[in-house]
Amino acid sequence: MKAILAGLGLLHRVNEGLLAIGRGIGVLAMGAMVVAILVQVVFRYLLNNALPWPDEAARFCMLWMTGLMAPTALRRGGFVAIDTLALALPNLVGRLLSLLLLALSLIVLVLAIQIGWKEVTGLGGRFATASLYVPTSLGFDSWYRVPRSWMMASLVVGLALLILVNVELILRRVIALGGAEAALPAIPEDATGGAE
Repeated sequence: MKAILAGLGLLHRVNEGLLAIGRGIGVLAMGAMVVAILVQVVFRYLLNNALPWPDEAARFCMLWMTGLMAPTALRRGGFVAIDTLALALPNLVGRLLSLLLLALSLIVLVLAIQIGWKEVTGLGGRFATASLYVPTSLGFDSWYRVPRSWMMASLVVGLALLILVNVELILRRVIALGGAEAALPAIPEDATGGAE
């Protein structure tokens, strides 16, 4: 049990750091998404001159925000869950069911990250976005179309973080089944950062 607790402690600290960074970037992405949408509303409805890039920029930001915030929501129990059966069962059986569901989730996440990686490196990832450009130098004298793979990388990053969180949750369930629930490191309430 000590080895599992040590592994959980390390994974807990890694997740704390990575998810804090992810929440910070996710908040910035959400702010940029709101700005892009507001710019499009002003230009489309007030100036009657729709811009080509805000829709794509908002989608780009939304994907990254989701990929970076979802792991925090999973870790804090912020996803919609139907736990009536687990709560109705005897305590040990409910905990075993929860562990089984986390293991199934881990399998799905591992399969999904393989699909996501194929999206980033495959045919779809070789194309560029239609209207998003970034400067190729600080002088802003030439511009480069943003590759679609940059957008799809949010899927891979989000799934990788979800896998880390899922493994942490599995270890927590195993330790709780072993009777050492009091030794589990706490997940701070303020760690949600709006992801709840």
